[in-house]
Amino acid sequence: MESGRATLLREQQLKDQFDNLEKHTQSGIEFVERYTKFVKERSEIEINYAKQIKNLSKKYQPKKNSKEEEENKYTSCRAFLSTLNELNDYAGQHEVIAENLTSQIITELLRYLTELKAERKSHFHDGRKAQQHIECSWKQLESSKRRFERDCKEADRAQQYFERMDADINVTKADVEKARQQAQMRHQMAADSKSEYSNFLTKFNQEQNEHYYTLIPNIFQKLQEMEERRIERVGVSMKTYAEVDREVLPIVGKCLDGMTKAAESIEPKTDSKQVVESYKSGFEPPGDVEFEDYGPGQSMKRTVSETSLSNSRGEAKERPSKSKGKLWPFIKNKNKSPKQNKEPLSNRFNEFMASKPKMTCLRSLRRGGSGPEDFSHLPPEQRRKKLQAKIDDLNKDIQKEMDQKDALTKMKGVYEKNPQMGDPASVDPRLVEMAMNIEKLQSEVQKFEGWLAEVEGRLPSKSDPPRRQSGLYETQNSNSSTVANNCAQDRESPDGSYTEEQSSETQVKVAIANTPEFDDEFDDGDEETLPTIGTCKAIYQFEGHNEGTISVTEGELLYVIEEDKGDGWTRVRRNEEEEGYVPTSYVEVLLETNAKGAMTYI
Repeated sequence: MESGRATLLREQQLKDQFDNLEKHTQSGIEFVERYTKFVKERSEIEINYAKQIKNLSKKYQPKKNSKEEEENKYTSCRAFLSTLNELNDYAGQHEVIAENLTSQIITELLRYLTELKAERKSHFHDGRKAQQHIECSWKQLESSKRRFERDCKEADRAQQYFERMDADINVTKADVEKARQQAQMRHQMAADSKSEYSNFLTKFNQEQNEHYYTLIPNIFQKLQEMEERRIERVGVSMKTYAEVDREVLPIVGKCLDGMTKAAESIEPKTDSKQVVESYKSGFEPPGDVEFEDYGPGQSMKRTVSETSLSNSRGEAKERPSKSKGKLWPFIKNKNKSPKQNKEPLSNRFNEFMASKPKMTCLRSLRRGGSGPEDFSHLPPEQRRKKLQAKIDDLNKDIQKEMDQKDALTKMKGVYEKNPQMGDPASVDPRLVEMAMNIEKLQSEVQKFEGWLAEVEGRLPSKSDPPRRQSGLYETQNSNSSTVANNCAQDRESPDGSYTEEQSSETQVKVAIANTPEFDDEFDDGDEETLPTIGTCKAIYQFEGHNEGTISVTEGELLYVIEEDKGDGWTRVRRNEEEEGYVPTSYVEVLLETNAKGAMTYI
């Protein structure tokens, strides 16, 4: 009995160990799942981070045909563009990290988890099966033991009954014989039960020994090895997790080195030279201002210098000047300059008209429209550069067409030698078309070369002495006002803004006929500002994005220098440096009564 209780105790302990192992291995699987989820979330973070970095890089990339793209000629802008490109490559490395985490860790761990769960299930199934088998053997042993005990008791009772019957003289011999046979049968059954019990006991002991010393230890060993492999696999995954980051560090370092190199490539002096080359007008500097003598009965009148940078504050209030170097050839002024001994007016005017070609009347130019084909709205130096660039582009197109024509000519020769390859006549229309294109492009080149020669002939050389040209005209009668109100043509000053020019040469001659001589002098590279004809107050905020416009804030006070001419725009000035057009409906205009009749000729 003691042996049976010990066996039952061991079975209970073994069952408890299986429960503990089952809980532990389940927690191990949950740990692997949690770690896999951690790596997956890290991969998603890397993908989102790379996407945001790429979007940031794309957002600040210069747009095509935009001002930003034009600024790429500066080293600082090119360095920033290189930084954006390196940043894009840097974001790509984070995508590589995400891909490697997914392929080398997440996918592998998910597959391993499937295998781990299947292996764990198999081991515990074997353990439960062995445990059930030993429990079944134990029950069979107990059953044979109880049967053996019952048969022994039955045999003892049958033997005692036989002995009582045999001692009783009143019992017949037949009954005694029957009791004897019954006692023998019970003894035989007891002997059979004993033999069966002995066999079951031997079998159970063997199975129990195999169970505790072979099956269960093997199962426990397999579970232990499985757990060790799991732990080792987690360690390998953690190492791979670090290696994935380490693998991209050299490329990330190159990206950072590229950013550093781009920053070190910035050359301030080169950028400043680029600015000088970009905005160099090519106009010659002004000459000396002539002396005006004082005579009795005469009042000293100032000769306006368009290039003066030291106008008095009083003059600035009446007529704010600008230092942008614009060309305003004819401006009406109420105050005449003293007469001076100068060359004839017709000679000076003819020289001016020959040096500055007219352009189409488009007020839209000052609001961001494109300039004329010959770039006559630009200063000489800038015009020369634009014409040269246009000629270079046309020459490239001509070369491209000629290369294609040569290729087709060779193809036609091949067709003529081998008619089976193609019809030579099929190439002729394309050759004619290319010849016409080349001829058209060559005529364009000749046209632009003519303009370029004209500009290069006008550009002053360094040895030419500076001279001054008259720039201000005044009117002596009301006829000038009538002429001034006629349709005007746009002309752009050297910095890109436009004023209005008389559309008819006859009208200009009328104005000149009424002007005995020039009142003031002008220089090709300088500008005489328009007089103030009133003030205005901004009643709405306006963002001036287009060229020629100016931004204003609500309630801001400005000077009016040109009235609305029917197109819905009024020209205003903020200070000596800023002027432009604003919508007439956005401002409340207050014109000066003594200035409404003033008209500017450009």
